[in-house]
Amino acid sequence: MTLDISTVAKISQQVLNEIDRAVVGKRHVLQQILAAALAGGHILLEDYPGLGKTLIARSFAHTLGLEFKRIQFTPDLLPADITGGYVYNRSTSQFDLRQGPVFTHILLADEINRASPRTQSALLEAMQENQVSLEGETFSLPQPFVVIATQNPIEYEGTFPLPEAQLDRFLVKLSVGYPSREEEQEILQRRRQRQVEEVILQEIIGQGDLLAMRQAIEGVQIHTDLERYIVALVSETRKDRRVAVGASPRASLGLMKLARAQAAIGGRDFVLPDDIKAFVQPVFIHRLMLQPEFWMKQRVAGEVIESILRTVPVPVLPEMDGKTA
Repeated sequence: MTLDISTVAKISQQVLNEIDRAVVGKRHVLQQILAAALAGGHILLEDYPGLGKTLIARSFAHTLGLEFKRIQFTPDLLPADITGGYVYNRSTSQFDLRQGPVFTHILLADEINRASPRTQSALLEAMQENQVSLEGETFSLPQPFVVIATQNPIEYEGTFPLPEAQLDRFLVKLSVGYPSREEEQEILQRRRQRQVEEVILQEIIGQGDLLAMRQAIEGVQIHTDLERYIVALVSETRKDRRVAVGASPRASLGLMKLARAQAAIGGRDFVLPDDIKAFVQPVFIHRLMLQPEFWMKQRVAGEVIESILRTVPVPVLPEMDGKTA
């Protein structure tokens, strides 16, 4: 199936409009999650309990026509509880493969930082290579495969911080945020009017359509000057005195893929500087390892990113006159 950019934009708006029926007032976050899914990346949602993180993941899976599975990460969770393994079958006297919940399209890794580092590492190969190795055999995961992980930013007792290698495999780190008073009242009104707990969403597309949308995005053009802009932004993270380890080349690639996806959602076959700037914070925020003296200051990473956005010149391209940021 071959899609053009206008069709990608139309489908994207249909998907977002449908999810809006379940998730109130979070259009910007939903669009960022959709862009990450179209870019082929994984999403880390860090926010307080009760803000709809699980609802968002389930809504995307249903609306995109994808299989959805959820794992509640706990300290006693084992790698085999994620990947599966071989189980002895007495009737055949053979070992049969029992696939774990990782064999799905959208995997919700709920409170991922509650599991031990050994268990967390079970996702590394799956997230990077889209495959799982068991007993010397390699098994491909269903396509598309997207991990949406959640963690609580204020509860640290009994948790294991994600190592940098695993954080780097998340394309973006996003926060849902509290609704406004008007939005929260609308949540109450919708619940009262529908008289049931669950919102029944329509399936907008299927598995093959999402893969076709991803392929269409490969045709979105990005000017060489904008590529240099991305490289300059990433390079600056490695120079700031407050940063011990800056963003990797994976951040550069991720920023380019997200910018192209953002352009396609907007119905354009070319990238604007605003498409890049929209994702600098979500792409960089979890990839910056600060110097030890700044570890306890939560806002430092955000301040570094804001400083970089202010100081790195935005390219002005002739064909974009009147459209640049």
